[in-house]
Amino acid sequence: MNRIKQIHGFVLRNGVDDIQALVLQLLHLPSPNLRYAHALLLSHPTPPSTFLYNKLFQAYARGGGASFEPCAELFVSMRRSPNPHTFVFLFSACAAFARPGHGRALHARFILSGFPFDAFVATALLDLYAKSGLFDSARRVFDEMPTRDVALWNSMIRGYFRCGDLDKARELFDAMPFRNVISWTSMISGYTQNSRYEEAINVFSRMWLEGEVKPNEVTLASVLPACAHLGAMELGMKIEAYVRDNGMIRNVFVCNALLEMFAKCGNIEHAKKVFDEMGVIRNLCSYNTMIMGLAVHGKWHESLELFQELQARRISPDDITLVGVLLACTHGGLVDEGQFFFDSMEKDFCITPKLEHYGCLVDLLGRAGYTKEAYSLITSMPMEPDSVIWGALLGACSFHRDVQLAEIAAEFLYKLEPLNSGNLVILSNVYASLGRWASVANVWRLMKGKQHRKSAGYSIIELDGNMHKFLVEDKSHPQFEEIYTLLDEITMSMRQFGYKPNRILQAES
Repeated sequence: MNRIKQIHGFVLRNGVDDIQALVLQLLHLPSPNLRYAHALLLSHPTPPSTFLYNKLFQAYARGGGASFEPCAELFVSMRRSPNPHTFVFLFSACAAFARPGHGRALHARFILSGFPFDAFVATALLDLYAKSGLFDSARRVFDEMPTRDVALWNSMIRGYFRCGDLDKARELFDAMPFRNVISWTSMISGYTQNSRYEEAINVFSRMWLEGEVKPNEVTLASVLPACAHLGAMELGMKIEAYVRDNGMIRNVFVCNALLEMFAKCGNIEHAKKVFDEMGVIRNLCSYNTMIMGLAVHGKWHESLELFQELQARRISPDDITLVGVLLACTHGGLVDEGQFFFDSMEKDFCITPKLEHYGCLVDLLGRAGYTKEAYSLITSMPMEPDSVIWGALLGACSFHRDVQLAEIAAEFLYKLEPLNSGNLVILSNVYASLGRWASVANVWRLMKGKQHRKSAGYSIIELDGNMHKFLVEDKSHPQFEEIYTLLDEITMSMRQFGYKPNRILQAES
């Protein structure tokens, strides 16, 4: 920076009009000094070129400034006429600093200037309105474009996903005359981020089947979480093969997504294999996924060993890491160790325990039979306990037949989840285990009086990478007639071998 100041002094002393080179040097530093470049533009007697102004506007649009005001002041004080690129960068700056009001004013100024409304301007303006939540304005810009390139379509689709209007995003996607990898990835990630995992997998399968556009690392990292949530390991295995064949196995984001997918699908050994292959590219996310996965699969000893390895590599754990560690202690029945890790969160790792950590400790104490200690912890929490925490206590009371605390937990759960009949069923089971049949009858009368309904269970079957969802007596599947015919044949064959269905009738209370 001292060298640049010396050059600036030389320029001013000798009248050399080298301001463009100097400002460009400032803007190309690893940490661009926008403040100094801005001051240099305003102070120099020779009007800088529009190109130079645009470079500074572009730097502001990338989030280089602390606020939007210097960018607006620079535009007002311009000593050159703006060109279309000026407005492209200004629209992007308005989007970066959430200034839709300034964006509207600049939009009006652009129209009055008579500049052509090309795809670059339209994309920047559409992105501004979409990020600001002004989707009617964004759609108006989109509809008014006589010709639309794929980037414009993609921006509009992302905008709809951002506001949660998935149906309109899908309508646009289906209407696109041409799609690139960003189009497909936007749809897949949008569905995944909005917990529409089946649609995410179906779009990816369609992309794969058509074969015109190849998925990239971002596409795969977007669809693998959907596979993890639905247990679509068959598709996950195909994706892993594609990753290896196309040299993507060294991409940390793809590997982390594979780790999560295999761990959540129950194949923890394969997840460990991928983790070991990652080697030095492992990051905190990699360790968190494996620590959590090993803990959930009962391999608590390996989970805690991995936590020690994390510390040995001088990687600072975060709150997610400690959730995994506490889960490992829970599955290992390590009450003292779990309490130690919980107490050390703030002292050793500067992590304030969150609701999830209290939930893990309540679960650990409850499973070990310390239901009163678990209840005491709940009452001393610095935040309000949620249904997960009370549910953990109720489950522990059910296992250890602590009817007094079960009633307290059920009462709180009834307030938090009045339509969840499962909590009342657990309470009735506690009463039944102690032979308190009158209390069981009272609970069932309460459920009947409040018209509680159990949520319909469903099954998901993966076939050729597509997910098929079935409810009881479901006829929504396009091949339901063939499915029921086959089921009837299977049932007839089972009866020929002596199968008799076990029907349990629930008497009216």
